[in-house]
Amino acid sequence: MNHPGPRDPGNSPVPWHGRASRIGPALLLVAHGSRDRRAARSTRSLVRAVGAACPGLRVGAAFLDFTAPSVASALAAAPGGRGVTVVPLLLTAAYHGRVDLPGVLAGAVPAGTGAARPEVSLAEVLGPVGPDDAAVRELFVAGLRRRLAGLAGNSAAPDAVVLAAAGSRRADALSTVEDVAVALGASLGVPCLPGYASAGPRTVGEAVAELRTAGARRIATAAYFLAPGLLHDRAVDQALRAGAVAVAAPLGDAQEMVTVVLHRAATRAPVPAGA
Repeated sequence: MNHPGPRDPGNSPVPWHGRASRIGPALLLVAHGSRDRRAARSTRSLVRAVGAACPGLRVGAAFLDFTAPSVASALAAAPGGRGVTVVPLLLTAAYHGRVDLPGVLAGAVPAGTGAARPEVSLAEVLGPVGPDDAAVRELFVAGLRRRLAGLAGNSAAPDAVVLAAAGSRRADALSTVEDVAVALGASLGVPCLPGYASAGPRTVGEAVAELRTAGARRIATAAYFLAPGLLHDRAVDQALRAGAVAVAAPLGDAQEMVTVVLHRAATRAPVPAGA
């Protein structure tokens, strides 16, 4: 499969050399966290890729659960009086992006002024958040195509694709996944259905079965995940059991994800202290 090259939403070449001044001296990528060690390794690989793309920027990782360091610990270790931009490594604006992380940050940023207090800004979640987020959605489609193109032994192009995602109970979060599925299918020129490993209107296996019923026989599964873990493993198992020919790796440290991280960081908003 051919896929388009990465594009910078700021209309500049990738990587973003020399643009650290638009973001601040420090960047903290915050992932959900997992008991699966592969997830933390994937997050740290993305941290290294962002650091390599933007020399001079201090880039670190923190986790909401299961894995150290916590967000509070990472912010406490930041140099006082210097800016820290927090980018949530979350693909939808569901609970963790809307409530959990903002609450953690509000509690972790002390009230008052002075050298002891880092200036913290919060970026939007990594995934596209609505129909107007076209530049980010385009980058995700390019990243998904990159991973599909890397499928070993998949010489024949797929005649349909399932976009496997974690799932959510929020209709607006699910709609953003559906928008990506529509855009991915249009880019590839084949039908594409979203399927979910957890909460959602259809499972990954059901999405594969629906496409097979419609006549597709070479169904590939794209992974709308940043890192491996329980839900990605469940999606892989469901897809293969239902007859998918292959399942792509998570997006991880794909160049497009580096670009999205930097784009989000450049459009962050200050976090109120001591809320």
